[in-house]
Amino acid sequence: MNKYHKIQTVYLRDPENRFKTLLEGQFALPEFEYLASNQWSFTEKIDGTNIRVGWDCEQVLFGGRTGNTQIPTFLSARLQELFPMSKFIRLYPDTPMTLYGEGYGAKIQKGGGNYIPDGVDFILFDVMIGGNYLERHNVEDIADKLKVETVPVIGTGTLFEAVEMTREGFQSTIGTQVAEGLVMRPVVELMSRTGKRVIAKIKYKDFPRSF
Repeated sequence: MNKYHKIQTVYLRDPENRFKTLLEGQFALPEFEYLASNQWSFTEKIDGTNIRVGWDCEQVLFGGRTGNTQIPTFLSARLQELFPMSKFIRLYPDTPMTLYGEGYGAKIQKGGGNYIPDGVDFILFDVMIGGNYLERHNVEDIADKLKVETVPVIGTGTLFEAVEMTREGFQSTIGTQVAEGLVMRPVVELMSRTGKRVIAKIKYKDFPRSF
């Protein structure tokens, strides 16, 4: 299974305080600066643990962000329940794929219980087939067929609007707490000249609070 790429924060971090705060206005990538005023699609960033689900037309494999990541047994049990091999054989017998999502809920991250107080689940945010990431409508179609959730679309806007929305904080669509943040992609998804996806993130905790 291909490892999921790193998502870059919109702005650079300040090296003078060990990168704890952002250097606002100093974009982390030239692509962000160039496209900042264009329309981006915002999805809610879920505070959990990165999960990969691989289907090679022979078996279903589960993994974390890296090959060394240990998946908690209670989450592993939920993944096996959601993704039995029989489901892939019935729906996608000849289509190998990798699903990328977040395992979230009780005992996963500090505030996981605010999502699900007494259990865990998986939410999908990307699918790779044939070395390509699928468009949102295709991801939703696969999620619908597999009977899993996809990360909620919050809206569209500029990168500046995404930053301000996250700075102010907004209610999570699947929990009782302030959302962890946003993941932003150009409405028309793009690649950089080095072949990397143009995709950014911003977190609520990136902004210092006076309380």
